Amino acid sequence: MKDHIRYDVLARDAMRGVLRRVLEDAAKQGLPGDHHFYIEFRTKADGVKISPRLLQQYPNQMTIILQHQFWDLVVTDDHFEVGLSFGNIPEKLVVPFTAIKSFLDPSVQFGLQFETAEAQAVADAPSPAAALDLTSKSRAKVEDKAAEKPAEAADDKAHDGEHKPSEGAEVVRLDRFRKK
Repeated sequence: MKDHIRYDVLARDAMRGVLRRVLEDAAKQGLPGDHHFYIEFRTKADGVKISPRLLQQYPNQMTIILQHQFWDLVVTDDHFEVGLSFGNIPEKLVVPFTAIKSFLDPSVQFGLQFETAEAQAVADAPSPAAALDLTSKSRAKVEDKAAEKPAEAADDKAHDGEHKPSEGAEVVRLDRFRKK
């Protein structure tokens, strides 16, 4: 049966809306409490703007942390801009929401994982049976992402190994909604 409503597109847009809203609030009011964000994105995606130095260092994807040392966070309908320091060199990054692969707030064990454009092009209609299937494999993938040394963490030793989500991190993956 053909999905004329395109629930997959609606769900993806809703998840990006959550991310946009969280970043808008952080831009206006700062980060409340212990909240901080790991954001992984594709560095060669359309609209991504990073320095040639960073692109050489991170040719495919990059994970940044928004916690203590970021500035000039600006959020629009389709992207966000932020200032970060890499090797004590200030950089401005522009990241479209469509380039984001994952978002994690380990302080509350919440994560979103987005399909890549390639996976979206290949995927079929949503599968109701898989809609709520959060496997240990998907949780482990988010935990591994949080445990990796993100790009910004090189300048801020307080990040190293300090924030790892527990086994029950909530992950929402769009590919779980698709038929295989």
